[in-house]
Amino acid sequence: MKPAHLSVESLFSDPHRLKARISPDGTRIAFLAPWKNRLNVWVQDLEPGSEPLCVTADETRSVENFHWADDPRWLLYLQDSGGDENWHLHRADVHAPGVPAVDLTPFPGARVVSAEPSIGRPGKLTVLLNARTPAEFDLHELDVATGELTLLGRSPGLGRSWFQASGELLVTGLTADGDLELLRPDADGELHRVVLLPGADHPVGHLSQMTPDGTGMWIGSYEDGDRSRLVRVDLATGERTEVDSHPTFDLDPIPKVFPTAPATFVLDRRGELLGARYRGARQEIRPIDPHFAEVLAELEKLSDGDVGELSSDYAGQRWIVSFQHDRDPGVTWFYDHATGEKRLLFKPYEHLDPESLAPMTPVTITARDGLELPSYLTLPVGAEPSELPMVLLVHGGPWHRDHWGFNPLVQLLANRGYAVLQVNFRGSDGFGKAHMQAAIGEFAGKMHDDLIDAVDWAIERGYADPDRVAIMGGSYGGYAALVGATFTPDRFAAVVDYVGISDLANFMRTQPEFVKPALITNWFRYVGDPADPEQEADMLARSPISHVDKIRSPLLVVQGANDARVVQGESDLIVEAARARGLDVEYLVFPDEGHAVVNPENRVTMFRAADRFLARHIGDAR
Repeated sequence: MKPAHLSVESLFSDPHRLKARISPDGTRIAFLAPWKNRLNVWVQDLEPGSEPLCVTADETRSVENFHWADDPRWLLYLQDSGGDENWHLHRADVHAPGVPAVDLTPFPGARVVSAEPSIGRPGKLTVLLNARTPAEFDLHELDVATGELTLLGRSPGLGRSWFQASGELLVTGLTADGDLELLRPDADGELHRVVLLPGADHPVGHLSQMTPDGTGMWIGSYEDGDRSRLVRVDLATGERTEVDSHPTFDLDPIPKVFPTAPATFVLDRRGELLGARYRGARQEIRPIDPHFAEVLAELEKLSDGDVGELSSDYAGQRWIVSFQHDRDPGVTWFYDHATGEKRLLFKPYEHLDPESLAPMTPVTITARDGLELPSYLTLPVGAEPSELPMVLLVHGGPWHRDHWGFNPLVQLLANRGYAVLQVNFRGSDGFGKAHMQAAIGEFAGKMHDDLIDAVDWAIERGYADPDRVAIMGGSYGGYAALVGATFTPDRFAAVVDYVGISDLANFMRTQPEFVKPALITNWFRYVGDPADPEQEADMLARSPISHVDKIRSPLLVVQGANDARVVQGESDLIVEAARARGLDVEYLVFPDEGHAVVNPENRVTMFRAADRFLARHIGDAR
């Protein structure tokens, strides 16, 4: 039986509650919930029946993430303006829920890129902030209670920054070859290398976490193998020691791209390492600490999903856990290890019936050159899985990956009767460095062949109607959608591009100045340097803007006006060029969004438009 029609609002409005975290003293939880149509931070005593209180009051943009300070009076969160990614650090007072949160970094146009506990100094954070000049980040110490900022070190230069180790400040930065080096200043201020970490294996940076004593750093490393493993680097000697590894999975790479995702390294309140998160077709957490192994075994009994957000009190006895799940997402529990108490706290999407949602099935597709492509197929509930209209949904990055779990867009598409195929094409992170590096030089080449091979796989197995296949994606996925429209114009009946790149060289030139040094490990290595005329010519040949005359399919293009990563000009270019040729183009621009559409009314508008667009072009009965 086909499930009831799901409204766009039911999937893309804000959830009832999410991201619960327990206070350090174990007496309260904080969580995100709507207030005046924006997600804000609420606090509630853990005792059953207690009333929640809203402690932030952002009416402009939803809060996406927050953390307890070590003093349970304070909650900390980052907020930008209209999606511009100029993150400011805010402090909310749990004892005064009616008092507005304080902007602790109130410098116009400035951006906080990290805020970490100061080693051995309770109540203090070390903060990297570009308050003085946009391209360089100075290291400050912040007193959370007073808001006082103390300069610890001026930026050591573009692409370099200070970080706090045990009793001293070290410098981190990229070499001309893109390797990551850690350096120690001598008495005269001259820098000497302590550690050199390969950069070619890490296009979007290393997974890293300072040890709580400041003497070492835990990192994800591909050295001596194809799979990433957990290694400790000694900051005095540079010595590497393996801590943990998985026989077939990489360390979970998702937090490198989405810092709001559950952390790869599971830490206790003091910053000690409890376990590590790995991800294949599904996720696995490997415990390192014996006490955490006991706790994890009990938590995993609470759901058949994958363990998501985790937080505990200082004693490591009282826990809050949520679960990633394809049809019953974010279910959140309280667990007391000392007493054995287990209590369901909430379901974020309590209005959705899991039985009406479509399961996401891992599949493996073999590309034409033999490379295995881990993928996910979602088929509509209650429909014969034969010659369905299909949406090829392409992830961003491209150094990101699709993973098992709830995806509201996937569920919307499946509810409308479409098969949904998500492909971890070459270049996707988390499947070994060979899989990732197979994408070097292959933009609009073998990376696109992988997507076409996946479509052919679905057609050959009878899932998809070859005349009713759409391609859809955001960021790199938007670029891939435009490549589909221009390089293989007869394969897709409809194309949806969200913040996609249309001109690779222009995209690189319009990156913020402080980002440009890091391009050596990703865009320059995988695509080319636009400053080199020969490479720029190749980039132009791989850019959709150069092939607009080949487009046959209708386009829907969506853009955030404040996008600092893929600027609005990228979408303007393709829309203007396509319309000049009389092509069918719908164009949505959100003036108050950036690279991600955050506010619920904009999400609803965007996906309503996509719903109508796809219904018009691939949803009609044959």
